[in-house]
Formats: sequence, C-alpha cells, structure tokens
Amino acid sequence: MALSMYHASIPVFIRMMGNLAEVLKKGATHATSRKIDPSVLINSRLFPDMFPLARQVQIASDTAKGCAARLAGQEPPKFDDNESTFPELLARTDKTVAFLKTFKPGQIDGTEDKTIHLKIGGESLTFKGMPYLLNFVLPNFYFHVATAYDILRHNGVELGKKDYLGEY
Repeated sequence: MALSMYHASIPVFIRMMGNLAEVLKKGATHATSRKIDPSVLINSRLFPDMFPLARQVQIASDTAKGCAARLAGQEPPKFDDNESTFPELLARTDKTVAFLKTFKPGQIDGTEDKTIHLKIGGESLTFKGMPYLLNFVLPNFYFHVATAYDILRHNGVELGKKDYLGEY
C-alpha cells in the first residue's frame, strides 16, 4: 500500500507540533526553576544570524499550516507572529494543531501532482505536490522544530532525543 499524502503530512505535523509544545513546556519550567527571565530563552538563538526561539516556533507553525492549506486548495490562515512568552508560543502550537485537525484525508490525498505556487521573500517558487511536501516542506519543518529544541538544549534545558521524537 502506498503512503498517502495525508498520512505523510497531517499526522506528522500534529505529532511534531505536540512534541514541540512539550519541549517549550520544559523550557518554561527550566526558566522558572532557575529564575531565568523567560524572555532570555524566547530571544535566544544558536548563532547571531539565525532566528531566535520564538521565530523558529512561528516558522514551524507556518510551514505546517501552510502546507496543509495549500495542498487542500485553501488560503493558509495568517497568525500575527507576535508571540513573546512561553504561554503565547504554546497557544500558537495549540492553534496550529487545531487547524491541522480540521483536514480529512480526502482533502489532501491525490495532490501529488497539484501545482503549488508560493512566494518566499522576493522569490516565486513552483512545485508539484509530492516534491513540495517531501523535498521542501518536511525538511524545512523539521529544521525549525529541531532548531527550537537545539536553542533550549544549548541554554541548559534538560532535553533528550526522546523529547524531540516524542512517544513512539
């Protein structure tokens, strides 16, 4: 049996957004227990030219919800990108998961050859559905989820690989 576009996307996004939420909760707990201003972690980055934690979470969210919407032929919902606290970032992960849960397999399956157009920065990109999902969206999504994890781990939050991967 072939893996469907739905099963290669929506459940993957939901699972990893949930794992990201758990990582963020550990970051919030770490800040509280160590008496660290949470904004220090929220604004931390791995390198000066990389985005901070808050932006990594926003991009992971945007990538997941954008992919689902585009494959289903919808306009992606716009979120304000103004989260500056752990509760706000957690609310964003929840809002993203709630949006993803509105999709049914019939909306996503069969989109392997669908033409997807998007603009990133000043660049226009065109993909077919399957390469869009497998070669662009999933690597980008995992990059930002992993970078959020890495920022918190780098700042001393006690995280392990299982926190990133979640329960199997």
